[in-house]
Amino acid sequence: MKKLFFIPLLLFSSLVFSQPTTQLIKVIVAPDHDDWTYKIGEKVTFSVTVLKWGNPLKNTKITYQIGPEKFETKKDSSMLKDGVIKLDGGTMTTSGFLRCTVIAKVDGKEYRNLATAAFEPEKIQPAVEMPSDFAEFWNKAKANLAKVPIDAKMTLLPERCTETVNVYHLNLQNYRENGTVRLYGILCVPKKDGKYPALLRVPGAGVRPYGGDVRTAEKGIITLEIGIHGIPVTMDASVYADLGAGALSSYWTYNLDNRDAFYYKRVFLGCIRANDFLVSMPQFDGTNLAVTGGSQGGALSIVTAGLDSRVKWAAPIYPAMADMVGYLKGRAGGWPHIFDKNNALNNTEAKIKTASYYDVVNFAKIMKIPCIYSMGFNDETCPPTSMWAAYNSISSPKELKLYQETGHWTFPEENEVVTNWLLDKLIKK
Repeated sequence: MKKLFFIPLLLFSSLVFSQPTTQLIKVIVAPDHDDWTYKIGEKVTFSVTVLKWGNPLKNTKITYQIGPEKFETKKDSSMLKDGVIKLDGGTMTTSGFLRCTVIAKVDGKEYRNLATAAFEPEKIQPAVEMPSDFAEFWNKAKANLAKVPIDAKMTLLPERCTETVNVYHLNLQNYRENGTVRLYGILCVPKKDGKYPALLRVPGAGVRPYGGDVRTAEKGIITLEIGIHGIPVTMDASVYADLGAGALSSYWTYNLDNRDAFYYKRVFLGCIRANDFLVSMPQFDGTNLAVTGGSQGGALSIVTAGLDSRVKWAAPIYPAMADMVGYLKGRAGGWPHIFDKNNALNNTEAKIKTASYYDVVNFAKIMKIPCIYSMGFNDETCPPTSMWAAYNSISSPKELKLYQETGHWTFPEENEVVTNWLLDKLIKK
């Protein structure tokens, strides 16, 4: 992932991963199977249409690339006399994804789109291996966390409260090697006396403030939306921009050669610490706890579900950090692409070993709870090959919701499906 500040996936608010902004010129790319899915060895044809005002734009020049995602090799150009063309995409001899990326140049401006054909993705096996002491490593980490007092501090945010929900800036004490650090988030609690289920919301990558999930709390669910960086989540946006460009730039590579000091160890434990607080609340119903998030948050959803038996349901959306060493096997690996051709310096034994303790695939293997798993084929941030490697590793009950056309964004209908699934699980009829 490039150094971008992504808006976190908020299934229950107006801030969601929305569709790309509509442009004057539309480039439509699609495989010739309705479900975009093929058998290994079956040929795919990509149709390309360039539209203006809804009609094919004649005499348009395009350039295109076709090949396995992140490894597009066939490059060519063509003139679309009638605004439409069909391109021979070839096939794949192994399970995976074949991508066609098209750029149309109109009046000096470039317009880009893509489509990705799947070849028996249910057969994709992970490249990452599980360390022999994986369980021992994380059990020890959780034991160390348990020794640290929660020391919860709640600050009411009157300006964010509603008629039925109290909103707090929450900070807790979290574990890290050689000391402790704070964990911050926005807690939303129904005002009415009673016992409620709880939802932990884990964030996408980046550095930002958080608003909390008030709308879900208004439905009778305690919600906690956390940050991961050990800093308050209510400061001015400029503070986070400065940190993202400075001290927290490329935080996902910090101490990658040391499994105990790697940045995400504290992050993963922070998700458990957030649950420590939620289950300790007198308003919690004692049973119903779920976790959800997109991208990095999708990864943290699977990690939390794998490590914390108190979680009963998970809803990961296009998870990152999955099968990250895929690049070393000649195929796309998951965000943050730490082993791709642009990061060859990371290809050391120590860093590869450390990554295996944090790869989402290995947490997917130990998940024991039901989940809903949502993703698309056109995701360039979290390649579908990596996401399928994680999905195929889940042996617990799972529901897959595919939205083939989506990249690193969601349709409103997709958000609604995931939202309703969580509400159905958390609020028993």
